[in-house]
Amino acid sequence: MGGGGQQTESSEPAKGGGVGPDGGRGGSAVYTWEEVQKHCHRSDQWLVIDRKVYNITQWAKRHPGGIRVISHFAGEDATDAFVAFHPDPNFVRKFLKPLLIGELAPTEPSQDHGKNAVMVQDFQALRDRVEKEGLLRARPLFFSLYLGHIVLLEALALGLLWVWGTSWSLTLLCSLMLATSQSQAGWLQHDYGHLSVCKTSSWNHVLHKFVIGHLKGASANWWNHRHFQHHAKPNVFSKDPDVNSLHVFVLGDKQPVEVVITIIYLFGPPLVIPVFFTIQIFQTMFSQRNWVDLAWAMTFYLRFFCCYYPFFGFFGSVALISFVRFLESHWFVWVTQMNHLPMEIDHERHQDWLTMQLSATCNIEQSTFNDWFSGHLNFQIEHHLFPTMPRHNYHMVAPLVRALCEKHGLPYQVKTLQKAIIDVVGSLKKSGDLWLDAYLHK
Repeated sequence: MGGGGQQTESSEPAKGGGVGPDGGRGGSAVYTWEEVQKHCHRSDQWLVIDRKVYNITQWAKRHPGGIRVISHFAGEDATDAFVAFHPDPNFVRKFLKPLLIGELAPTEPSQDHGKNAVMVQDFQALRDRVEKEGLLRARPLFFSLYLGHIVLLEALALGLLWVWGTSWSLTLLCSLMLATSQSQAGWLQHDYGHLSVCKTSSWNHVLHKFVIGHLKGASANWWNHRHFQHHAKPNVFSKDPDVNSLHVFVLGDKQPVEVVITIIYLFGPPLVIPVFFTIQIFQTMFSQRNWVDLAWAMTFYLRFFCCYYPFFGFFGSVALISFVRFLESHWFVWVTQMNHLPMEIDHERHQDWLTMQLSATCNIEQSTFNDWFSGHLNFQIEHHLFPTMPRHNYHMVAPLVRALCEKHGLPYQVKTLQKAIIDVVGSLKKSGDLWLDAYLHK
């Protein structure tokens, strides 16, 4: 990246100051939103947090969460996102000091792009209430028992073969138990990845690498850099990796049509984890020379082959893990997409945090089974609004979020599990019809 510390003539501040090592000017300048919004390019990035203006151009590539997630807020107000992603914002602000170049002019509103100031303030008040009531504090026993039931499933699957042998029916039962343990481990690594379990971020990171690496054979860094983008800009073209597979087709001379490719979602679910994610994970680890994550992932495969090679041999063990991934992939894709795919998918609209998350997410009815089956992601709305909140508290904040949505006329959608799956199929059909119409120039 280049030119991050330089200031264009068109955005000259009202007052000046010395330039800091990362492009900061000591915070003495004042800017308008119009000036800030000009700095939204890869080589020139500013953002606003609590009315303070920061030049993140050079620092973005060192951002622990990845360059892309922070760059998605270039030229914008990032206050709510900043608070949502960091369990201890005051600690993180220490790293922002060298990047400070000024603040918004007193005549400028705190919100950009004409956002509803009352709605933004009401959500921030809700956030303050959530913190005061301790809803961001985890219960260690909950997550210890959750880890225990994953380990128990792994042990039972292996014990099944040791005691009764490797008949087709027992191998199928073993595969189902392993797919269940893998899916549940996926939800648990999600908890640690969001820093919602331990009091300190460092312990969350260590345990995240253990769960996603040793229990699942994947990469923590790959997951972090991908998943936080999804949370930052859900269902936004070119910013949410989960919809980045929606390609732009130019049909005829001028008509670009953006669609969901139905065939990907009809035949893709069983291939997402065993093919797409696996290739992407190892490609990322090797290209970024992330040897720590690679070592953790290798411990999973070493353990798996040590356990199952005596029963199935090398190729049989490969077939077993592939079938387990096949089953797990179906589980993962349908659970994650039923909260998002039927919702709005669009270009960047610069919405406030509450509106953006509500337009891209919906909930599934609460039940003991739904909570367990989805890893509490049936409370997708609450999870997206408060990503560091431990999942066992979602049901407690849900009534407060619903009341806030009713106050401001925002849709708060709750569906049955069956209705959610039907809506996914309906969304695919609609997208397929749009693609066909575009293809036939109708």
